[in-house]
Amino acid sequence: MGRNDSSVPLPMTALETSPSKMSDFYIGLGLAVSSSLFIGSSFIIKKKALIKLANGDVSQRASEGGYGYLREWMWWMGVITMGLGEACNFAAYAFAPASLVTPLGALSVLVTAVLSSRLLKERLNLLGKIGCAVCLLGSTVIVIHSPKEEEVASMADLALKMKDAVFILYVVAVIVVTLFICVYVAPRYGRSNIIVYISVCSLIGSLSVLSVKGLGLAIKETISGNQQLTNVLTYFWLGSVAVCVSVQLVYLNKALDMFNTSMVTPIYYVFFTTFVILASSILYKVSSSDSHLVT
Repeated sequence: MGRNDSSVPLPMTALETSPSKMSDFYIGLGLAVSSSLFIGSSFIIKKKALIKLANGDVSQRASEGGYGYLREWMWWMGVITMGLGEACNFAAYAFAPASLVTPLGALSVLVTAVLSSRLLKERLNLLGKIGCAVCLLGSTVIVIHSPKEEEVASMADLALKMKDAVFILYVVAVIVVTLFICVYVAPRYGRSNIIVYISVCSLIGSLSVLSVKGLGLAIKETISGNQQLTNVLTYFWLGSVAVCVSVQLVYLNKALDMFNTSMVTPIYYVFFTTFVILASSILYKVSSSDSHLVT
């Protein structure tokens, strides 16, 4: 009798919690897939705008150092579409586990490859397809097995982490390498090597992700009642986001203007993911007490 009494609540609890958990799972899954569709499509929309611009005034092309795309409504539609995709991706983590959301990010590469073949008439040979698949598989495995980040509870805690010598060295190295690529490498090899411009996007992109996280923490603290509008660090993150995102857009447009979208997207995904993991692991270190969480 006692055994039956103790076993009754268990299935009831499971029935009560299961629908809610499954609902969150499917919401997260839907948001993650939507994110990939939006982001994958955004590359095609921006590429179409750049092609349209290339048929007009050549001096306004991104590859020629021009900014004519800023006057193209289609390019702005691509930027907005990418923004929607990033928003869906951010929201997906609130509903589904990272082990599901992160690998689905690679779906955006598949979306771009399919759409570029249909709408842009771009083609990849067999070796190119195999190379892209292997890179995507490798980066996905890295993301799934990457160490978990240490939680940052406040802006004061984040400020202390930013003073770490290794993090400062990383930021300085990124800035120096980026300037070297932009000033010396890009003018000489940018038109012939796809990695040149993508390296700039990915290196600066790792800093932009950290900046967005810092800005998000400031907003979160302000909403919870701990005012951060007078904190200099808040405006540092805001300025960093503006600068980093601007640099990313400029050099990503250069890459898209000169190379096939089906090649740019997978390489950018791999490089960007790798540098973001590296930067995050440096700033948000894994404490020894959390070492058991690493798979």
